[in-house]
Amino acid sequence: MARSSDVKARAKKIARLRKSGKKNTADGKHNLKGEADSIAIECGDKKERCKTLVIDGTKYRTRFNKKFENRKQWAKPDSNKIISVIPGTVLKLFISEGAQVSAGDSMMVLDAMKMKNRILFQKNGIVKSVNVKEGERIPKGFLMVEMEE
Repeated sequence: MARSSDVKARAKKIARLRKSGKKNTADGKHNLKGEADSIAIECGDKKERCKTLVIDGTKYRTRFNKKFENRKQWAKPDSNKIISVIPGTVLKLFISEGAQVSAGDSMMVLDAMKMKNRILFQKNGIVKSVNVKEGERIPKGFLMVEMEE
């Protein structure tokens, strides 16, 4: 059984090594591999995925969990695709394919949670395709209108 002072000393040593980014090979239990942002730490039989962050000159490491590793990667939104942010029913459609529109023009009225939301265009352009019809129920994340570039 290890004494608490030995455990505290070992924890301080590992924290110092992690902060400095040096490899600890004499120890055998904690082996920090590489200086990249994503590293693997061997703790006995387990391998854990970690991420290194540098905030104000101080290095921090955090463990990845399964939920984080399986998450949907963020992608920059395409300004030519207008996607619904809330589910609802299209009450009135003011546009058609091939229509020339400018920023601030009305696109449609979307009824969501007993509120009538007027959806406006954010930029000038030509409507390439309209994927909704009046009276149609649409889910969140549905591609409603596509603009030409």
